[in-house]
Amino acid sequence: MVDITHKIITQRTATAQAIVKVGSPETMQAIINKTVPKGDVLEVARTAGLFAVKNTSNSIPDCHPMPIEFTGIEYELLEDSVLIKVTVKAIYRTGVEVEAMHGSSIVALTMYDMLKPIDKQVEISTIKLLHKKGGKSDYGVKGDLNLSVAVMICSDSVASGKKEDRAGKVITDKIKKLGLSVSNYTVIPDEVTDIQETINKFCDSKKDLVIITGGTGLSNRDVTPEAVIPLLDRRIPGIEEAIRSYGQDRTPYAMLSRSVVGFKGNTLIMALPGSTAGASESMDAVFPSILHLFKILNGFNHGK
Repeated sequence: MVDITHKIITQRTATAQAIVKVGSPETMQAIINKTVPKGDVLEVARTAGLFAVKNTSNSIPDCHPMPIEFTGIEYELLEDSVLIKVTVKAIYRTGVEVEAMHGSSIVALTMYDMLKPIDKQVEISTIKLLHKKGGKSDYGVKGDLNLSVAVMICSDSVASGKKEDRAGKVITDKIKKLGLSVSNYTVIPDEVTDIQETINKFCDSKKDLVIITGGTGLSNRDVTPEAVIPLLDRRIPGIEEAIRSYGQDRTPYAMLSRSVVGFKGNTLIMALPGSTAGASESMDAVFPSILHLFKILNGFNHGK
């Protein structure tokens, strides 16, 4: 199966449909009047659909087992057909569209099996996804933000040439995958004055986003939070908490990190861990949803 451990957990919803077309008006009447010899077609099919949704991963090889929180099965009885709609909800790392389609398929097949003794013209059609929500595309920012982004590496060993930077490169690669570009890539030692001077320079040049990696731990040379916090006009505790919570689910050492996020003027400053894994996981924890901040700065009002 595809590795989804890097994804954040969100509420996922999907609705799929299937259509069962019958061969005669008498079949529709038998469904409505519950006189089909095999039983109540709609309720038996509904039960089969509920089981199908919960067992999708047992039938589709690449589907992940899902903690299904809700399944709703609705019928619309038309003149010569039954329109089936299956809605599935889960709070998880991946979507539930296959579960919804699997459920609608099994509902339709169950109806077919129950109706075939009385109607040889029954057919199944139009199994498809109607809509889904809750994935990365719903929490990202559509359109070109055209942000000016800078990446800072705070590390004595990288600045002195004793060690190769990896965390900064991981951050840069993830920024590029978001459709953004890094206009400045800077390596500086773990010195409060150097960190503050570099941040001030980026803010003066109207950078939208400054991502710092390194110096957020608890060693004597880890001074990035001490340098960053006095410069911030507004901290954003929720982002800091999201980064640590995401990391703590993956390593017990995440609680030792002192990541800092906030605004200096209109520049968003993020101080992330210096390890490659810590930097990568911190980016996964909050991007692309964090880019919504820039829509807010530009007057987005959530439809109010």
